[in-house]
Amino acid sequence: MPTELANLCRQLRLAHVMDYVSLQQNEEIRSIVEQILSAELDGRRRAKLGKLVQQAGFPHIKTFEGYAYDHITFPNGSSPEKIQGLEWLERKENLLLMGAVGTGKTHMATALGVEACRRGNAVQFYRASDLVAMLQEKFTTGTLNRFRDKLRKVDLLILDEVGYVPFNQTGSELLFNVIADCYEQKSVIVTSNLEFGQWTSIFGDTKLTSALVDRLVHHAHILSFTGESFRFKQAMERIPM
Repeated sequence: MPTELANLCRQLRLAHVMDYVSLQQNEEIRSIVEQILSAELDGRRRAKLGKLVQQAGFPHIKTFEGYAYDHITFPNGSSPEKIQGLEWLERKENLLLMGAVGTGKTHMATALGVEACRRGNAVQFYRASDLVAMLQEKFTTGTLNRFRDKLRKVDLLILDEVGYVPFNQTGSELLFNVIADCYEQKSVIVTSNLEFGQWTSIFGDTKLTSALVDRLVHHAHILSFTGESFRFKQAMERIPM
């Protein structure tokens, strides 16, 4: 049995098709079946990707096409290639994207999430304030455990804009529990415009903030984004001189 056709049948779980083609001893039949199965596999992959991207809840679809890295400081042992290669996701490590507003943190987080979907991983994207509001609603309606069970099934959780809106005590505790569930079980990407020392102003409780940061930074790659806001720069370029 030709290797390519055998691989296609294995991926599509079509053992009987393999048996049939093997008995025919006909190169033309083998070629036609191989083309049909290749088309079926490609179609399934596209459908799965579309479903994963839709379920992820990205506000916009972003890729790394044209993305610049000259304003990003990577930790030792890391690089743009390794980050895009998702080696950290395979090891259940975190990415913390820290820096000023408009410097491309959300773009990178989204592009990495889309790439993770492309590779068959379940991803969930939330603005941090939206997730906290959702957690509080689920807590009030008694459906929190079901929602947390859903989050436990994803491979990558993206928390965008941590630091823009302060949380009350209940919200902070609920978000801490979600991050604690993720610890060493799945990867988390966090984008924030605040240094860790300022996170107490968002979460309120010093001990809770310390415990939350401790879980995030353990097994994490911390990228520092500098420079002026891309959005501000693009807006200024549109102003006629």
